[in-house]
Amino acid sequence: MMSAKDARRLLLGGQGLLDDPGRRATTRAVLRTIESLGFVQVDSINVVERAHHLTLHSRLDGYAREQLPRLAEVDRSVFEHWTHDASLVPTRWFVHWKPRFARDRVRLRANAWWKRLLGKDADRTLAATLARITEEGPLRSQDFEHPSKRKAWWDWKPAKAALDFLWRTGDLMVPGREGFQKIYDLTERVLPAHHALPVPEREAHVDWACSAAAARLGVFTASELVRFWNAVQADEARAWCGAKARAGEIVPVLVASEGAMAPQKAFAVADWESRVARLPDAPDRTRLLGPFDPVVRDRSRCLRRFGFDYRFEAFVPEPKRTYGYFVMPILERDRIVGRADLKVHRARSSLEVKGLWWEAGVRATKERRRMLEEGLGRLAAFVGATRIEGLLSS
Repeated sequence: MMSAKDARRLLLGGQGLLDDPGRRATTRAVLRTIESLGFVQVDSINVVERAHHLTLHSRLDGYAREQLPRLAEVDRSVFEHWTHDASLVPTRWFVHWKPRFARDRVRLRANAWWKRLLGKDADRTLAATLARITEEGPLRSQDFEHPSKRKAWWDWKPAKAALDFLWRTGDLMVPGREGFQKIYDLTERVLPAHHALPVPEREAHVDWACSAAAARLGVFTASELVRFWNAVQADEARAWCGAKARAGEIVPVLVASEGAMAPQKAFAVADWESRVARLPDAPDRTRLLGPFDPVVRDRSRCLRRFGFDYRFEAFVPEPKRTYGYFVMPILERDRIVGRADLKVHRARSSLEVKGLWWEAGVRATKERRRMLEEGLGRLAAFVGATRIEGLLSS
């Protein structure tokens, strides 16, 4: 039986939250952090800070926002594409996105929503959009006219849909953003050497996707391997687990869960016990995790590993929210001990604690409040807030 604590430490170690956050935050260190995570999810919500910056700041105190654009737009050592959502991924793995391009080309063309957006003459729209970028160079969606007067966010103009389709299917890349708006260019111009590489054989691709996910999770089910990259099918992940277990490269385990949940049948890396023994203690600090942090984005795994029932409520109508719009889990050493609803008021340079809730059984001791205040102070400094206001005495 693997204890819940060991499973939690394997996850935290694989996701960079046991490393020293005070280490030197060079651009190379930022890239190594992204590689250790696998990818960093990109999201536009900026109530506190954008998701990708929050994820990296929680692991590197000295992380600076301009480091990520440098990696993506100058060094080209990360590229923006899809995992379970839009993400920044190390470019050395670009070849393993080629099977996804082929998959999505078929899947999106058959999707009713995409059919409607691309219009009746989809092939002509796609060809015309690609031709403009080929001839004119990098373009944004706003460089294309909208044939309709409707401006609702869901009413994508055909060219916007075409740009996103061509990006999702590999003809275009996102070499940078202006504000937060994507700029598109030909993949062969953005990543010429990687664009020229052959598509990997399916067996090699499945082995890479499952092995890379397993290394970052430590303990996992076949379903979790599928959800990590959203790159392989469930039957492929199950077959991979069976083959690797027979070869002794991974081992079946029964994993205890926090709280009242029953133990879970899973697999672990073969050396999981020695790996746990080598892991450092969690940093002696409290950190606020972004809602899209890889540690909490898989809600069922978060519940099992931490006993923390988390739901991101930004898209829930306000009267139906239990906590708030932008609630960040509070990680104290290696446990999630509470949650805080936060908002940055840039005009008055403040970080507001709109709501604060400790988990059941967690006492709001003087020491715990002090650690939280220090964590909030680091976050405030990162987002440019000079003061903290709101509920720190709850």
